[in-house]
Amino acid sequence: MAGRNNGWKTTLVMVASLLGCSMAFGQAPASQQQQQPQQQQPSTQGQGQTNGNSQAAPLTLEGAPPPVSADEEAAFKAFSDPANNDVTKKGQQSEEFLQKYPQSRYRAEIYSWQVKYYFSVGQIDKMEDAGDKELALAPNDAQTMAIMGSALPRKMSPSTPDPEKRLAKAEQYSQKALELIPTFPKPANMDDETFTKAKNQTSAMAYSGLGLVAFRRGKYADAIPHLEKAVQLDPQPDPVNYYLLGICNEKTSHFDAAVADFTKCSTLPGGLQGTCKTNIDEAKKLGATQLSAPN
Repeated sequence: MAGRNNGWKTTLVMVASLLGCSMAFGQAPASQQQQQPQQQQPSTQGQGQTNGNSQAAPLTLEGAPPPVSADEEAAFKAFSDPANNDVTKKGQQSEEFLQKYPQSRYRAEIYSWQVKYYFSVGQIDKMEDAGDKELALAPNDAQTMAIMGSALPRKMSPSTPDPEKRLAKAEQYSQKALELIPTFPKPANMDDETFTKAKNQTSAMAYSGLGLVAFRRGKYADAIPHLEKAVQLDPQPDPVNYYLLGICNEKTSHFDAAVADFTKCSTLPGGLQGTCKTNIDEAKKLGATQLSAPN
């Protein structure tokens, strides 16, 4: 999808706008997790006996996160400071933090930020690595799942190893994100409009991921409803989704719809404008010479 990747810039700009926000839908910040030492459940040695000698195991710190040193706390505060808005510098800081504190209780938040950052600069392999690590720690982060689900099927080529495995992974993440998004309460410090916009953007990426998976599998009719949902929900529609919609509608002989999709794509900023203008004429010619499928 080399030609289509230019149109991805709109999505990257949208995700870049989220870089200052560490919120993971439905996932408490790692700094608020495991603040208290985990306690072992009382042992019931001799269970089933009646001698009354069973004793509770002593409380331990086993399983508790490592203590936060003053240096680690200062490093994380510097990283998460709202005034720290140089994303390139912040990306380097995130790498340095994880190298210095590989078992930090803050690493899920760092990985979550890295997912958005590496996605925004097109480093999809690094994005995937950070996302896998974050989801191992925060398995209900729908935002990370949606980004991964959308990005993985776009970053493919004939040399991609085991493409079906990649598509299955993207499909699983996208579906799980869509299941989780409606269940999460609004953060106390977020107004209704911002929360709705964030949910819609995240849902749009997840639907785009499902549409891309179907497109990659050659299931054009299956891709259409997902891509339509993506452009409906996204406050900043991605021209790539309109381009793919046009291709899918053309492949399924919905030529008028294809013309409308390519026309919309041609009006959106990005590298796909010229391609979509050309495709408008091609779809019109096909519509004039071939029988259109019923809507």
